[in-house]
Order: sequence, then C-alpha cells, then structure tokens
Amino acid sequence: MNRCTLGDVAHVVMGQSPDGSTYNKQGVGLPLLNGPAEFGTVSPVAVQWTSEPSKIAKPGDILFCVRGNTLGRQNLADKTYAIGRRLAAVRGREGKADTAFIGLWLRFQATALLAAGTGSTFPNVSADYLEKRTFPPIGVTEQRYIAAQLKTQLAAVEEARQAAQGQTTEVEALVLAIYHDAFADIVPVAIPPVFGVAPENWRWAKLSDLARLESGHTPSRSRSDWWGGNTSWVSLTEIRSLDGRWVEETAIKTNKKGIANSAARILPRGTVCFSRTASVGFVTIMGQPMATSQDFADWVCGDDLEPEFLMYALIRSRNELRALATGATHKTIYMPTLEEFHLCVPKREVQQFIVKDLKAKLAAVEQARQASQAQLKEIAKLPARLLAKVFEEH
Repeated sequence: MNRCTLGDVAHVVMGQSPDGSTYNKQGVGLPLLNGPAEFGTVSPVAVQWTSEPSKIAKPGDILFCVRGNTLGRQNLADKTYAIGRRLAAVRGREGKADTAFIGLWLRFQATALLAAGTGSTFPNVSADYLEKRTFPPIGVTEQRYIAAQLKTQLAAVEEARQAAQGQTTEVEALVLAIYHDAFADIVPVAIPPVFGVAPENWRWAKLSDLARLESGHTPSRSRSDWWGGNTSWVSLTEIRSLDGRWVEETAIKTNKKGIANSAARILPRGTVCFSRTASVGFVTIMGQPMATSQDFADWVCGDDLEPEFLMYALIRSRNELRALATGATHKTIYMPTLEEFHLCVPKREVQQFIVKDLKAKLAAVEQARQASQAQLKEIAKLPARLLAKVFEEH
C-alpha cells in the first residue's frame, strides 16, 4: 500500500487567540473555545465570545487539544466556533476520510503525541507534526465500518466501566452502613449539647475523663542533627495512608536530641492520634512509643477505653467533627473544642466485641473494594488495547 498521512486526508487548522479587546460575554460574534475545559460532556460550552475571530472550527470538525497536560483531548464541533491557540480543528477532506475514524485514530495517537510534544513548560504539537503522521491507507467505506465496530466495542467497555464504578460506590456505601450499625446509628463523638440518645447500657462521658489528651510538637527543621534518628514521628505527610490502622513505624523520624529540645513527647503504644489541622479527621494508633507533630490531638486511653473503639468512633464521627474546624486558610479544631469532646461508650468488654465485629466486616468489604478497583484498572486498559489492535494492523 502507498504511504498515507493525516495531511492527505484532512486539514489541520491551528487555533489562534483573538485580540483580548474583542472578547465579550454578551454573545456578540462567535463563541470562543480556548481549551478542553469548555468541551462539556456532549458538546462544547463556550463561556465567552469574540467579535473578530482569528481561526474558526466548522460544524463537524474535530476539536483537538494541542497544548498542555490535556494534549490529545477531543470533542466535536456542533456549530461554528472561534478557536484559541490550545486547540486545532481537524477537518476531513471530501471523500478522503470519515470524521469518526479520524477521531478514533487521534485517540489512539494520544500517547505518542504526549511523548512527542515539545515546549519548555507544557507539551504541544504543531499542525505540521500532525499532518505528517502516518494515517491508515484505507478507503472511506472501510473507515466507516471500522469506526462503527470500534464505537460499539468502546460503548460496551464504557458500560462495563460504569457497572464496576457502581460496585465501587456500593462498597463505599456499605462501609458507611457498617459504621452506622456498629454505633447504633448515633454519632459517637460530639460536643455539648449535640448528643444522640445513648443506646441501652451505653453512656456519654467526657473523652478527657476516659483518656489523657496530649498534643505534639515539631523539632526545629533548621537543625538537621535533630532529625533522622530512631524515633518515629507521626505527621500530616503520612496520615492519609495510616488512617484507620496501627502505625508501627513512620518514614519521618526524629531522635533523642529532637525530643529533648522541643515540646514533642514520646507517647505510649496504643495512643490514638487524630489529625486536627489541614487534613482534619484522619486517625491512627501508635503501635510503638513515638511522637507526633502539633497537628494532632493524641489520646492516651485509660482502663475503661479500648484504643481501637475510640479510633473507629472518631472515624464514624469524621464528617461531624470536621464541621467543628475553623480558620480562613487551614481549617483547625482548636484545643478548647477538643477538650469538650464527649464519647458515647459501653463497657470495655462490649467495646472489644464491637471492635472485633467491625474489623471483620471492614476486612471483608476491603477485599471487595480491592477487587472492584482491580477490575476498574483492567477495564481502563481496554480502550487502548482495542484501538491498538485496529490501528497497528493498518
């Protein structure tokens, strides 16, 4: 077969931003598209217009992003648009190419285009580069047949993706249901006067009466000799990955000098750490003696309180506790509020039973979540495989 390029079957019109003085939001002139942020789910949605368009996309053109980290994104022009410099209009030549086929081919090319893009800050490609890309040397009739087949297959993949995503959503809802059931449909951590009705044989108690409230500290960052020792130090950097489990060791560590020269304290195994600033509401339990930053409220549980019961109670109450955070830049739950925390709690042997049952149910749900996530990852690979199978053969 003879070699064919995109330029043989299509025109590529590179966008150009009009003079800023011609922009308006009153619908005067042509709707202006500057990038894929305006693509919408079905058709483009312009937020401004220009009375003097520089470059135009016509109805039926493929709107193709040629700059930035969204290089390769595309949509279809449903009417005439002015296009800015982040977009190109790809227009099939009469009788030479099917628009749907070109769009699918461009989708297949997206990975290679990102790798080939040049630019000091963001990748970009030129009209010349696009037009010189090798294009399948097949007729329009065959292109239409292939495009129809691919669209059917990709629609089936999307249906499967939505079903898998639905399963993931169901798993997340199940986790919430498990927590609600474990704590008898009440929010177990609250501040006065907002208390739910305590279940039979449970009681509301001030948390500071059940556990000693501590706060952490950060040794001076300018003193490198106070860092990199053997003392684990819980920080916001790691708390998301530690949420809901015991921490045996942290990646960031301080040492004896760091502890001695700061207000940081070594707290005992079983201390419950609750992030109170920025990433409010994440919880972990110390598996070994360690320290924390000042971003945490730390509770050293007494004889009547199971650490894991407190951890799960805080997780169950997360959304409500986050509402207590204040601050213009970083939301924080301040110490006076933390000192008012109350916990709805049964006897310790009941706490242990609840924890055991809750952990078993959450472990089963986690298996389902991981299976669902693995399925989504595999489904995400299918479109590229389908496109590669077609276009690598032509």
